[in-house]
Amino acid sequence: MISKTDILYSLILLSFSLNTVHVHSKDSDSYVISCGSSSGGTDSDGRKWASDSQFLTSSDKSNMATAQYQDPSLPSQVPYMSARIFNSASSYKFSVSPKQRLLVRLHFYPTSYNSLDPSNSYFDVVANGFTLLHNFSASITAQALTQAYIMREFSLIPPQSGYLNITFIPSSQHDKSYAFVNGIEVISMPADMFKPAHLIGFQDQTVEVQSSSLQTMFRLNVGGQFIPTTNDSGLSRTWYDDSPYLFGAAFGVTSEAGKNVSIKYPPEMPGYIAPLNVYSTARSMGPDPKINQNYNLTWVFSVDANFTYVVRFHFCELQLTKINQRVFDIFLNNRTAQKSADAIAWAGSIGVPLYKDYATVVNDRDGDEEIWVALHPSVSEKPEYYDSILNGLEIFKLNDTRGNLAGPNPEPSKMLQEAEAAAASNFSPPPESKSKGEVIGIAGGAAGGAAVVAAVCFVVYIKKKRKNGMESGMGAWLPLYGNSHTSTISGKSNTGSSHLSSLAAGLCRHFSLSEIKHGTKNFDESQVIGVGGFGKVYKGIIDGGTQVAIKRSNPSSEQGVNEFQTEIEMLSKLRHKHLVSLIGFCEEDGEMVLVYDYMANGTLREHLYKSNQPPLSWKQRLEICIGAARGLHYLHTGARYTIIHRDVKTTNILLDENWVAKVSDFGLSKTGPNISQNQTHVSTVVKGSFGYLDPEYFRRQQLTEKSDVYSFGVVLFEVLCARPALNATLPKEQVSLADWAIHCRKKGILGEIIDPHLKAGPPINPECLKKFSETAEKCLADHGLERPSMGDVLWNLEFALQLHENPDGEAVVAQDKANDAYAIHNSTLTVEEESTASEATVEDLNTSAVFSQIVNPRGR
Repeated sequence: MISKTDILYSLILLSFSLNTVHVHSKDSDSYVISCGSSSGGTDSDGRKWASDSQFLTSSDKSNMATAQYQDPSLPSQVPYMSARIFNSASSYKFSVSPKQRLLVRLHFYPTSYNSLDPSNSYFDVVANGFTLLHNFSASITAQALTQAYIMREFSLIPPQSGYLNITFIPSSQHDKSYAFVNGIEVISMPADMFKPAHLIGFQDQTVEVQSSSLQTMFRLNVGGQFIPTTNDSGLSRTWYDDSPYLFGAAFGVTSEAGKNVSIKYPPEMPGYIAPLNVYSTARSMGPDPKINQNYNLTWVFSVDANFTYVVRFHFCELQLTKINQRVFDIFLNNRTAQKSADAIAWAGSIGVPLYKDYATVVNDRDGDEEIWVALHPSVSEKPEYYDSILNGLEIFKLNDTRGNLAGPNPEPSKMLQEAEAAAASNFSPPPESKSKGEVIGIAGGAAGGAAVVAAVCFVVYIKKKRKNGMESGMGAWLPLYGNSHTSTISGKSNTGSSHLSSLAAGLCRHFSLSEIKHGTKNFDESQVIGVGGFGKVYKGIIDGGTQVAIKRSNPSSEQGVNEFQTEIEMLSKLRHKHLVSLIGFCEEDGEMVLVYDYMANGTLREHLYKSNQPPLSWKQRLEICIGAARGLHYLHTGARYTIIHRDVKTTNILLDENWVAKVSDFGLSKTGPNISQNQTHVSTVVKGSFGYLDPEYFRRQQLTEKSDVYSFGVVLFEVLCARPALNATLPKEQVSLADWAIHCRKKGILGEIIDPHLKAGPPINPECLKKFSETAEKCLADHGLERPSMGDVLWNLEFALQLHENPDGEAVVAQDKANDAYAIHNSTLTVEEESTASEATVEDLNTSAVFSQIVNPRGR
């Protein structure tokens, strides 16, 4: 049953989200126009809207129309009761400054105009080459969001031409389709509103936000109330209450600036970043340090997949005055955005506002279309108070490489349709239009009209979504709660551990926590053999004497349940001599542990440089490269599906006690393109390690198995030259090993950069070295089509080994032996494929951050 309290609460939320008011910018390059109106008009807040007629281009063939029905939740008749209808592509043209960004707002009220069916309206909106909306249905969106009208806000780069053209294009995918718009705002904004944002997950990598166009997805006054545009700092923005977006019952506590706290912008921060009202309120975790250490203050937002997002955090310390009193970590989608955030250390004083921008990529793996923002006290910094604080939050979507900002239409769930039917049976539709004052009266305590229908839909939606988890992606501006995302708080899964355990139990061995503790001497520090992004790696003993590597989750790790599940699924289904073997797992009492074969000789990298290990001989290096190539060749061709590793590097090639190379770390792996469907690549966001990244994949975000080939080419030169893939301490031209090695080879001076230990050892057959370096160079071709397959790479390395072992023999003999070795390897592929054919298929590969290296791992 839906109580009156639920309805009233929903109506209050609805009134906050729908009753948006504005202030008129005084800038001469700013426009506020009512579309489809011959004279414009004044809205209920006294704001003047001009007619749109003078801004239409000469080729326009549009029609003016008036809405046949006024929904009582509309804030004003202007601009929503008039509309411009387009049956073919038509444009508006505005004269603007070529030096300032433009804030563009589009207003839509989907209802019947001139007897047109609003459900037939699908259209695109393009502004100066950027696609703002594609196949957009205001009707579907309004139904999904339970709102009468829709507003979309964009920030566009300065137009060099001095003009802004906004074109409305009816969709060709639907019969009787038309485009429409009710109101357009174009407001000049400072060109420096955005600065480069740190891209989380990539060291020292930033996103040049100022060169991109953006869509505003969320704008929240954290810990405070709704802020109308009349109280905004010159840009007519609306700030919403953050509480509907909080995850779970952990709401924390809210506070506001006391009488003795004066909030003042610092000299370097302009007031237009956010109004003072945002910085005068805050949300923190609460007074109990023990409770605070065991949960995250978390917000969840539904977004469109396959875009980069900038998350802007607004901070202002309102209570504390000293550094290290309140220090906390910031996480975005379980990845660390900022360690040891301290508002006082950043701002220098209490009551001083500041903001920080971080960029993150949201892809479509596992249907992930959410951004999780989480704050947690920095226990390692030992602050005076174990707490965190946030004053405001904004999320912006950046255009992709095609200049696109458009996401898909939401899919109205059955629960909303059921709620509408239930509402219709209890409430009668309004007999006639009501004024704004009457709408407020309804919200205050009545029961009737579309606002109540929307409120009932909203309550049912929230209740069912809390119970069942989110359905399809809902758009921005709707208060959303999300339960379906698996979250790890202090190392404990919020959702069913039983699901992971039951899934994993059918794939590999389950260990009890007592077995794990016994095998590691209760996780004794003397057993630690490495530390990585997921946690510590221990040398352990199981079954009375078998040595294993045991990887234990760190509760504060930025990696979590998804990676745990991915590693189990991947390595349990893949079996090959040159792939690392997963023995089993443990998930008990909040612990997440993986058990692997023990790799006695660690990673390949630690035998090349920056360690005290004896140098490898040339033959050893060749055999290790061949082993790794065999493992990758199996992934590309021998497994049931093509698998692209996506993070090939020397720390992900492990060596057992017999120096057999095994490829590890499958957290970024992804199934390859479906050849039967004529796919040539997989479109996905760029992930991997700098220095090894395929430049074509980086530019185009199109992944193929040739991306692994490029990374392996870097590995080959790393083996030959015994230096890192990137070394920032070297001269600029030498920083990238790939670029420097190719340069030296073309100049005929490759011998000058070869590992000195190789030069001092037994001489290398020149033909062998030539074949090896030639293979590495071909792997590093700029275009994937020009690179060899991993099978070709493997054969060439087999050939190089035969040339090394038969320095005085004929090349034909070496070729025959290479053919024999390659044929034997291919025969094992068939055996391996048959052995895994009965197992579950590898089709749900997780592309999240990796479970990186088993021995002496390094964080990504």
